[in-house]
Amino acid sequence: MRIELASAPGSPERPNEDWVCGALPASGQGGVLVLLDGVTPPTGDDGCVHSVPWFTARLGGALVELSGSRPDLTLTEVLAEAISRTADAHRVTCELSHARTPQATVVLARWGAETVEHLVLSDSALLVEAYDGTVRAVLDDRLDRLPPGSLASNEIADATVRNKEGGFFTAAADPSVASRAVTGSTPVSGVRALAALSDGATRWTEVFGEGDWADALGLLRKAGPRGLIDRVRELESADAASGRVRLRRAKTHDDATALLVELG
Repeated sequence: MRIELASAPGSPERPNEDWVCGALPASGQGGVLVLLDGVTPPTGDDGCVHSVPWFTARLGGALVELSGSRPDLTLTEVLAEAISRTADAHRVTCELSHARTPQATVVLARWGAETVEHLVLSDSALLVEAYDGTVRAVLDDRLDRLPPGSLASNEIADATVRNKEGGFFTAAADPSVASRAVTGSTPVSGVRALAALSDGATRWTEVFGEGDWADALGLLRKAGPRGLIDRVRELESADAASGRVRLRRAKTHDDATALLVELG
């Protein structure tokens, strides 16, 4: 088994709000991957005295510990408990009901002797490669299905679609959103590799169209996670220099994180 990962901030002037980890138990059987993409709040009050990196580190640490030590819990239950623990860590000092309380997208996978379990919440991606080379992307596509104009401004998004029925969901302070995640399982005998990508890394496929998901996993295997991120940065810079507007929400560079797990 091999685990390789890389992460790069969108700007050297801002902290990286992504968080990623791959873990193997002392028994040598099975493992866990966690990738979080922290949601950058708009300028102004978000009701919290803590930063987004503080939140993703707390939530990520809880997810790794629970998914690795509590095989009796489903991944939905793991996420719900991790959200509760993180909320309890700052409930006294912060207004957790605020629409922009620190939050993140989630990719979580756990594998053992029999199955590979997965969970995806919001717009990061999990790629599952079979031994015949086919690649299945596990995606939560609710952002792509929002009514027109839902993201026209932060105020409209917060009031109408952020963590609301008919909108999209992120891991913030409400553990019930765990039930909204995309979940499933695959026999471990049919999984050769897994890859987790934040939306800053999925741009290679989703924004720039350099290849499909199988091509993206192939690039990860050939060039490594850092190589994929470097290629995204080159494409972003060329896009900005050309004056084209393909980048989501006009952010030239986003935090980008990629993790590759070779199971077979």
